[in-house]
Amino acid sequence: MATVSPPWSYTLQLPHDPRAPGIARATLRTVLAAHGLTELAPTAELLASELLTNAHLHTRGPYALRLLSVEPDRLRIAVWDTDPRVPPGFGEAPPRAAPADAEHGRGLPLVRACADSWGASALRELGASKGGKLLWAECARAEWPVG
Repeated sequence: MATVSPPWSYTLQLPHDPRAPGIARATLRTVLAAHGLTELAPTAELLASELLTNAHLHTRGPYALRLLSVEPDRLRIAVWDTDPRVPPGFGEAPPRAAPADAEHGRGLPLVRACADSWGASALRELGASKGGKLLWAECARAEWPVG
């Protein structure tokens, strides 16, 4: 008998601690395994790692990882942090290339290159209880040709 899996989501609140991104990645792997999506793990972990590291490096407050089933084989990885400024290159404009000798600046362009879709929201509007911003990226299982 076939079953239908309802949409699901998980949110992990993280303190501003250098161990938090690693804990979040471990949680991501556990969630993917529980939902039979382990083949998404390499891409999902890379996307989460870049978004989480960005939140940790560029904010001083807490942040959160949210995992959401958008469709049965599609995952949205979102990271909320306390800074309402959307980083350059994560909106509509193409990202600037980091200088070859730069130690930082490749994360968000990497997210754009590896995600199936991405977006950002500044949470400044009336009613946004915590403010800040939400950066998200989606990845999906590869579709196999029939035949």
